[in-house]
Amino acid sequence: MQEKHTSFYSHILGRDLELMTYGHWGVPILLFPTSMGDAHQNKNFGLIDSIADKIDRGDVKIYCIETIDGESFYGKHLAPKIRVSNYVRYCKFLKEELVPFIQRDSDTHRIGIGGCSFGAYHATNFAFKNPDMVEFLIAMSGSFNIRNFLDGYFDDDVYFNNPVDFMPNAESWIFNHMKIVLGTSDWDICREDNINLSRLLGDKQINHWYDEKKWIAHDWPLWNTMFPEYVDAFV
Repeated sequence: MQEKHTSFYSHILGRDLELMTYGHWGVPILLFPTSMGDAHQNKNFGLIDSIADKIDRGDVKIYCIETIDGESFYGKHLAPKIRVSNYVRYCKFLKEELVPFIQRDSDTHRIGIGGCSFGAYHATNFAFKNPDMVEFLIAMSGSFNIRNFLDGYFDDDVYFNNPVDFMPNAESWIFNHMKIVLGTSDWDICREDNINLSRLLGDKQINHWYDEKKWIAHDWPLWNTMFPEYVDAFV
């Protein structure tokens, strides 16, 4: 499997971020790590290897970016307003710098996007805010309400980065092209979050796939089982 490590400089953030790519060509999929994870995490815990055959065939090319969780939602040393402001800048980096790079690198406009656990939040938030840039969303064991991280603080930046707040007021038709899967399990600590988001999407008649596995907990063995199935379905 072709593997490449890059230091991606963001002018918006004023710093380098680690970017790992896997594969030489194919449908681009941007993946986020779980809470506080790095750009290597999805490889280290088996998610990349679970679709190694598809990567080697040139069906997909994977891009793994690090987050700034420690300076945003997990930055308890910072005031909630600063945490959210930092995340808004990270989202701007994704939209204006990283995703355009992936679009050019893969010669396509819409990309796939996904993640596990808190990585699924990052992917879902980006996809729902920027539907024209996203072909499909793979959200595995996601938690979609960031209010839990902000000690009661709320402003427009929180609202517009909290899918369970802004999606009820979104126009449904803008998601008609997007393939969406919400993957969870009956033992998943985030099961209720996925049920609630599925209900929200259903109420808005936004087509999606709610998939609930059995007898497996919120961890990498679950996600490594799910991911190949979802990639097969969408690519």
